[in-house]
This record gives sequence, C-alpha cells and structure tokens, in this order.
Amino acid sequence: MTRVTKGVIAAAGRGTRFLPVTKAYPKELIAILDKPNIQYLIEEMVGAGINEINIVHRPQDKKIAEYFTPDQELESFLKENNKELLLASLKEIWSRAKIYFTPQDPQLPYGNASPILSVKNFVDHDPFVYMFGDDLVIEEKPGDYLSHLIKIYQNYHPAVVLGAQEVPWEEIDRYASIKYLNDPKYPNRAEEVLEKLPPNQAPSNMAQFGRFVVSDKIFPVLEKQGLSRDNELWFADANNTLAKEDVAIAEPITNGRWLTTGDPLRWLKVNLVFALRNPDLAADIKNFLTKEIRPR
Repeated sequence: MTRVTKGVIAAAGRGTRFLPVTKAYPKELIAILDKPNIQYLIEEMVGAGINEINIVHRPQDKKIAEYFTPDQELESFLKENNKELLLASLKEIWSRAKIYFTPQDPQLPYGNASPILSVKNFVDHDPFVYMFGDDLVIEEKPGDYLSHLIKIYQNYHPAVVLGAQEVPWEEIDRYASIKYLNDPKYPNRAEEVLEKLPPNQAPSNMAQFGRFVVSDKIFPVLEKQGLSRDNELWFADANNTLAKEDVAIAEPITNGRWLTTGDPLRWLKVNLVFALRNPDLAADIKNFLTKEIRPR
C-alpha cells in the first residue's frame, strides 16, 4: 500500500476579491467563526493521517507562519489566566503534524498550479495531497472524505484523484465541469475537466473542487505546460494531460459537503452554515435571521 503522508496547501494568491482587507492580510487567515479558513484545511489533513504539511504562501508574507508558530508569551498568559483551552485546537495540530512554509517562487507564473512547482523538493517522489486554500469540506469527522480519496489512490494508483461534487446546473459555469469516461476498471474515471462552461456546453454538473491526491507524475507535466486562461498556470490543464496520458479519477463526495470561501458572499454563507451547526450559536442565529428577513 502506498502511504500518503505529505500535504501541500496553495495560499499564494492575491485575494483580490477580498480587497482591501487582503492588501496586507492573506485571505486564508480570514476567520470562519473562531478559526482561520486555512486551519480547517490543516485539521482535515491531520484527520486523514497527513503529518507533513507545506503551506505555499505569497513571497514576503509572514503572517501565516506567525499564526502556526507557537507563541510562548501568549501561552504563558493564557495559562496564568486559566484560558489554555483557547489554543487547544492549535496545540493538537502541533502535536500531530510538522508544518513547513514555502514562499512561492516569484519567477513562476500566477496560477493555482504554481505552488506545486515551488515544493518539488519537499514532495520528492512521494504522492501528496493538494488543497486550494479557499475550499472547505464540512463533514462529521474532519478528514473522512480525504481519507477516502487517499484510499482510492492506494487501490487504483492513478496519476491523480480529484475531488468532485454535484452542483446546480445554473451554477456550473462558476466551476470546472468533469467529463466522465465509462471504464469498468477505474470507477469515476475522468476524461477531461472543462473550466467555466455555460450549462448548455458543460459535460456534467459534477464540479471539480480543491481536494486532490497527486502522484509525482505531475512535475514533468507542469514543467513543460504553457500558460492558458488569463496567462495563468492552471492545475486543471495538468489534470487533463494526466487524464489523457495516464488515469485520472474524479471521486464524488458523499458523506460531506464542499463549500467555497473564494469571495465575500460565499465566505458569509459558509460562516452561517458553521454557525447553524454550532449548538451554542444555532438558536440565536436562527432567531436573528428570522427577524432580519421578516417583512417590514
């Protein structure tokens, strides 16, 4: 069985849809309730057995590393005031995983595939999990779906396993639509991933989202891949190459739900979803929303 113990998180984007707050503050640190977005991703990785995690961030940015680095002064203050539980979730991460921080090579083009090239030495020849920094998976136990993707990789040894979720047809033009290939040897084999097509052109309403298990076959593909839309280096293009030359599997999520936080509206919706799932907040939030939407 091929062990998958390394993970990479793409957090090197400019976050322009969240300006001006992201002028000097990575969007991955914007909070979902009481934890930054990126912490949920790390907890998901840790839950799936990933114990080496590399966060690829913007050059010169130090805030993500500062957040995930222990602060002895703060910990002493919390201990003196009997508030140590406030950092319990971070301490759990520190006890279970080693976190690395890599600035994206400024010589690389913009795009969601460039972070992978920045960590080639970290990955070496091992399979690894790759995540987009603005995608969340809501599930009862963090890491269950990711564990399933890893199991698919271990069972079939494809070049890449893609996360996929059904979305309403009227929204498929916001995402990458998956064209499936009927292959009894490889269930949910993907033939192609097509970005942001209108509903009448999209091959399916199954959208690729930011959860991947990737083999080291990705590196020669990316190293010779040209730029495409918006002069960016797109991971979807690399997936299409791997799907043609090897095997790509797009595995639907079943016991969970994918939500994106890539823009302020969807970030707000995710906060509401998390609040409504929180037993300490749900009643107050429901009452507040009922009053807000009541005709006046």
